[in-house]
Amino acid sequence: MDLTRPPLTDPLELYRYRDGLYAADLLTAAITEFDFFTWLAARPADLAAICAGLGLAARPTDVMLTLFTADGLIRQADGRFELTAMAREHLVSTSPFFLGPYYASLKERPVARDFVKILRTGKPANWGSYQHEKPWTDAMLTDEFATTFTAAMDCRGIYLGPALAKKLDARHATRLLDIAGGSGIYACAITAQHPHLTATVFERPPVDRIARTMIQKRGCAARVSVVAGDMFADPLPDGYDLHLYSNVLHDWDTEKVGPLLTASFRALKSGGTLLVHDAHIHATKDGPLPVARYSAMLMSVTEGKCYSIAEMSALLGDAGFKDVHYEPTVADRSVITARKP
Repeated sequence: MDLTRPPLTDPLELYRYRDGLYAADLLTAAITEFDFFTWLAARPADLAAICAGLGLAARPTDVMLTLFTADGLIRQADGRFELTAMAREHLVSTSPFFLGPYYASLKERPVARDFVKILRTGKPANWGSYQHEKPWTDAMLTDEFATTFTAAMDCRGIYLGPALAKKLDARHATRLLDIAGGSGIYACAITAQHPHLTATVFERPPVDRIARTMIQKRGCAARVSVVAGDMFADPLPDGYDLHLYSNVLHDWDTEKVGPLLTASFRALKSGGTLLVHDAHIHATKDGPLPVARYSAMLMSVTEGKCYSIAEMSALLGDAGFKDVHYEPTVADRSVITARKP
C-alpha cells in the first residue's frame, strides 16, 4: 500500500460516528443520576465547586463540562459555569419542557451506568463496558486483546498517519522515535513521506512483537525498527532528533503525561522536535464538539481525556520545551510541535 496517497473519499463522518459514541450516555448519566442541570441552575459554579457539591472527581467532570459547553448547554461567565437558555428550558426538572423522563428510559445502558461510577471515582471502566473484559491497560498485556486493539488503531492510522506526515517539516531531522507507537503505522507513514528518515517504534510486549510483524508485512522493515520497552519504566532510547506521541497522551492523566514529556526532553537531541499527534480541545474549552464527544469515550475507558491546546502547551513548557505550535491535520486530529532548545 502506498502510504503517501490519501483515499479518494473523506471518511470524516465515519470517524465521528465512532468517536462520539459515548457522549449521549454521559449526558444521560448527568441528567438521570445527578440532575446536574437543575443543580447548576440554582448555583452557577466553577469546576471545584461542582465537584464538591455533587461529589464528583475532577478529571471526568472536566470532560463533562467541556462536552456540555461545546454542545451549547452551559457556558462560562466570570470563571463559573451557568446554563444556557436551551438547558434551562429542557434540562431543569422544574421546567414544563423537562426531558428528564425521556432520558431516564435509557439510564440503565451499561455505558451510562459506568459513567455514574467514573464521575464519582475518577477511575475508568473496563474496555467497552464489557464486564468480562479487563481494564484497558491490563488487557493490553494479553496477546488476544493487544492484537485486536492494535489492528483497530492500525486501520485508523492508515488514514491519519499520511496526513500527519504531510504536515511535518522533517528537513533537519534524521531519526524518529515513535513512543508507544502501536503497529508502527505512523513511523511507516512518516518515513514513506520523508525518505531520508529512519524510525524506531518503542513498545512494550506483546505489542512490540505485533509491530515487527506488521512493519515487515508493509515492507518497511529496512527503515523502521522496533525496540521493546515500557515508557513508564524504562529510559527512552537516545540519539533521536524527532519524538512522536501519536494518540498516546490522551490515555493518561497529567500525573503521568508530565513525566513522559520530561523523559522525552531529556532523551531528545538538542534542537530536536517533539510531536504530539492527537485530537485537541480548543484552548478555551468550548469545542470542537466532535473532539469533546471523543473525549467522553477516552475518559470512560482510559485514565486520560482529550487535552486542550492550552493544557498541552503548559505541560510542554513545564518539561522545558519551547516554540509550541498547533496545526490541524485530518479527521478532527491535529499535531502540536515543540522544540528542545
